[in-house]
Amino acid sequence: MQSKILIGAVLVLSSFLWAQQPAANWVNISNPTLQQLTDAGKKIGWPGKETAGVAVDPKNGDVYMIVPDQGIWKSSDRGATFTRSDKGEIGGRCETGYSINVDPAGGGRLACFMLDGKCAMTLDGGKTWQPFKGVGRNWDFAAVDWSQAEPKAIYAARHEAGGEMYTSNDGGKSWKQIERATKEPEYKAVGIFDETTLVTSKGEGILRSTDFGTTWEKVSDLQPTGRVMKIYKNVAYWIVKDGLIISTDKGKTWKRHGGTVDAGWGPFFSDDEKHFMLCGRKGFIETKDGGETWAIVAPLPPVKEFDDKRPGWWVNFAWDPKGDVFYASRMGFPTFKLQRQ
Repeated sequence: MQSKILIGAVLVLSSFLWAQQPAANWVNISNPTLQQLTDAGKKIGWPGKETAGVAVDPKNGDVYMIVPDQGIWKSSDRGATFTRSDKGEIGGRCETGYSINVDPAGGGRLACFMLDGKCAMTLDGGKTWQPFKGVGRNWDFAAVDWSQAEPKAIYAARHEAGGEMYTSNDGGKSWKQIERATKEPEYKAVGIFDETTLVTSKGEGILRSTDFGTTWEKVSDLQPTGRVMKIYKNVAYWIVKDGLIISTDKGKTWKRHGGTVDAGWGPFFSDDEKHFMLCGRKGFIETKDGGETWAIVAPLPPVKEFDDKRPGWWVNFAWDPKGDVFYASRMGFPTFKLQRQ
């Protein structure tokens, strides 16, 4: 009887310990950086603890992690060590999974659209930064025209401003608000093709502008749920409720692409345009045939707050196609890493 009680107690204790930690192969990679900041007497910004964003450069696997009000930290060894790499140009936190916009082709090119902090863009992996002019509390998410060697055209969604959208044609040095009638539905998503061509949605299909947001034309009844359209190898990808849609003519026409899949973050691309990743509430979802078929290949960290019902919001996910490593971060929680075996 005593042995049964002992075994039961061990099982209960094991279950408790398991519930307090990520699964065995999800690793907390932010603790050393947080401890370093604590030891230095640095104050973590709201919500006052842990991290608030992660992204990966798909070309070389460099990882970028946000610590609220303590900038962006870079790792070139898959999260083993981090060093601050923003020279004081990045502050605040990521509100959404699209707050850090990485060039889908990689190469050290990324832009940080932060909430309640300074924002900037780097084209050399954090060696130098071009600061953005602040607009109130700043941004939820944004699209960058990565087709330019030195990106100038940006289309951004301001935080908690009734759907206000802004454009910049000078790399964020100045901003122009897109006019919208008071009673019109709010803008919900952004996409940019070049210095004049934008796409968006107000919840009833896709709108397109060829004059940088002055006028709009409805071009499709398909409804994006992804916050930011992404372009890779001249094809535009956008997440919808049950899959992906694509455009090959700068947003004039859109069509469904591939099989059914339920996702809210991505796509995350590799060198092979047929091999890419999405992420949804069931985990990381992979295709190796351009989206025709999908397979869940990694779960989310088993922390309930990482399972969010709002597509693309609060949580950041990333994939390193070179090292086959998955990353996850949420405002106020650690940044985790999963190495696929």
